Amino acid sequence: VQRDARAETAVPVLTQRALLDVTELKVHFPIRRGLFKRVVGHVRAVDGVSLSVRSGQTLALVGESGCGKTTVGKGILQLLDITAGSVRFEENELTELKGEGLRRRRSEFQIIFQDPFSSMNPRMSVGDIVEEGMIAQGIGGRVRDRKQRVRELLQQVGLRAEHARLYPHEFSGGQRKRICIARALAVNPKLIVCDEPTSALDVSVQAQVLKLLKTLQDKYDLSYLFISHDLGVVRYFCDRVLVMYLGNTVEMGDVSSIFKNPLHPYTQALLSAIPRPTVKAKKERVRLTGE
Repeated sequence: VQRDARAETAVPVLTQRALLDVTELKVHFPIRRGLFKRVVGHVRAVDGVSLSVRSGQTLALVGESGCGKTTVGKGILQLLDITAGSVRFEENELTELKGEGLRRRRSEFQIIFQDPFSSMNPRMSVGDIVEEGMIAQGIGGRVRDRKQRVRELLQQVGLRAEHARLYPHEFSGGQRKRICIARALAVNPKLIVCDEPTSALDVSVQAQVLKLLKTLQDKYDLSYLFISHDLGVVRYFCDRVLVMYLGNTVEMGDVSSIFKNPLHPYTQALLSAIPRPTVKAKKERVRLTGE
């Protein structure tokens, strides 16, 4: 369900130039069976998603687990092969870039993975993990300059410079999230895909991570594609929302419109499941059957 066009044009941020434009993105995975592993069908993980992200804007992808949110993020970043669709980043078609051409653009879009521990090499120190992207992209200058940049990044995300000598297993879950944020920032990106950045964290730590992301966004004019199933966090942190179900877009619009007047039954069901801190009146729970 596309929101009313008049409501969309009333939002000032939409007048800005689009940093990312995705049109009819599809990611299908083959189903293979038999001795010769013949393709007998496809799993339509993402089946025609379109979205745009403006500079300095946060777009949320929400929906239940398995609806294709993370697949959309990885498809946009070309971390997996897409079946069809267009991904334009600053007027450049990413799906047409291969090899060295794509590698040169990698510094402009980064990802913060849902599980920070599994995304880091346990045999590398935190300093080496943060510095790795700079080395791969050939940025940051001499070794001494890169080491200084690593120390500054760790301090920016709320850690200490001496933490660069430690290893991932020596940190808490919230600290590992901060390390992943520092790693993403190391190559000066314009867009960061945040895949469940507050999952498995205490409420107080979630607030700290969200505040950090917002501070960095304001400082560096970052754009976020914010993947989450926590609608409370989305309402607080994001500018626009895209609701996904079974690999498709069911509703899209600005945060206030979606939360005040959801049009699609699936969106209504999601919002009705948000816990309400009140005992005065019980809100009716919307329940869906079938697909």
